[in-house]
Amino acid sequence: MAKMKTSIFPLQKRPQYITFCVIMCVLLAISFIMATRLGSVDLKFDVVRRVITNRILGREVFKVDWGESTETIIWNMRVPRILTAFIVGAGLTLCGILMQALTKNPLADPYVLGISHGASAGAVSVIMYGYLWFLGGYGTMVGAFVGAVISIVLALRIATIRNKVTATQLVLAGIAVSALFGAVTNFMIYYTKTGSDKVKTASYWLMGSLSGASWETLKYATIAFVFCLVLILILSKRLDVLLLGDDVAVTVGLDTDKLKLVIIILATLLTGIIVSISGTIGFVGLTIPHITRSIVGTKHSRLIPASVLVGGTFLVIADILSRVLVSPEELPIGVVSAFFGAPFFLYLIRKSHGQFGG
Repeated sequence: MAKMKTSIFPLQKRPQYITFCVIMCVLLAISFIMATRLGSVDLKFDVVRRVITNRILGREVFKVDWGESTETIIWNMRVPRILTAFIVGAGLTLCGILMQALTKNPLADPYVLGISHGASAGAVSVIMYGYLWFLGGYGTMVGAFVGAVISIVLALRIATIRNKVTATQLVLAGIAVSALFGAVTNFMIYYTKTGSDKVKTASYWLMGSLSGASWETLKYATIAFVFCLVLILILSKRLDVLLLGDDVAVTVGLDTDKLKLVIIILATLLTGIIVSISGTIGFVGLTIPHITRSIVGTKHSRLIPASVLVGGTFLVIADILSRVLVSPEELPIGVVSAFFGAPFFLYLIRKSHGQFGG
């Protein structure tokens, strides 16, 4: 006698999917409110509400009865930091979806091709040696992007055999490139005088941090994120076909080589910019797509919007924890995400045993 299906997941009906997205939007709003209030300095919600309202509308709707420092904390520090946390979480999740579709590997994430380590090496080199000083605050961003491009080009060159690149070759090349750029990064930090401010900045940045978030960096990160999100949504049906295998995709007329190149370019662009503003934050691109996929299903037109909400909300919550757990000090956000992501990663390894690669 067949067993009755008792689980409601994945959500198949459209009203259920919309309800889930609405719930995530509400949770995101609650997280946003909590994030603006909590930190080394706790603020009242009413003050936060009035400051943000005045700033958004550009006029004095509410009488200013708070100090200038309070407004600076709320509008110039916490609000851009919260929005940056959302963009970083959502962006890493998008990269994870792309990498898992590209490699057809459930354990793939934005770091599988060495993109993140390349971006880290580029950003750290700028922090340590300041050779892009003429770009001001954008030097780290440019350095990270250049490092990401170099790493992916190197990985593709290594993985190309007889003018053909397979997912397995690409993953193995990515592992090698990650190790190489990780060694380069560690060498730069070790070679520089220990105890210097640059070493401390680079070391803290490598563990993941949103303390440097600003409206300027947020602007460029948001533009890149929206650009990539729109293109990925346009490609959602092709990603569904790609998951069926290259042979099937070619049979239905899909240019797999061209699609894979677009995926790699988008992932490189997004990862490079994200790493430049947040440092290295692991496991988000690995765990969030899996969690969301188990809830809404594998269809990318449903998975992508839901994952953006889940990934962004997760990192906003992680940022709150990083600021309050050891207040008035601050934990690197990469440490917080790893505490949640590592156990789930181990669960995925056990679950996928025997299903991928024997």
